[in-house]
Amino acid sequence: MLKERYIYPALFSYDSDGISVEFPDLPGCFTCGDTDEEALAMAKEAMALHLYGLEEDQCNIPNPSSLKQLTIESNQVPTLIEVWMPPFRSEMRNQAVKKTLTIPRWLDDTAKERKVNYSHLLQEALKNHLGIHNDPHN
Repeated sequence: MLKERYIYPALFSYDSDGISVEFPDLPGCFTCGDTDEEALAMAKEAMALHLYGLEEDQCNIPNPSSLKQLTIESNQVPTLIEVWMPPFRSEMRNQAVKKTLTIPRWLDDTAKERKVNYSHLLQEALKNHLGIHNDPHN
């Protein structure tokens, strides 16, 4: 069962060229920012995207460490990052996906003359074909 929220510790590393952020419990999840606010926003986005990918791939999601378990360096500040997943999942499911299609030139010419919106038409046709009128994941 998917969790609605996750809270993980992040290490904010302060250097002359900005702030880098790493998640000790989420290997491969890194980001950065120029200010505390930007680094925090980027950390939330990176963590949500990383966890969403783990969920989609049905991978094990590790338990978070406590802040007191972390080993930190002098330029690092540990911070808890929280993400609320339902709106993030919805945003990801509704993200546009580019598809390539092939149709005869005469059909394309006629559709252009009539100002057909291919994306809208294809979405409606797929929904009708599949008998779907709303996102079944919501």
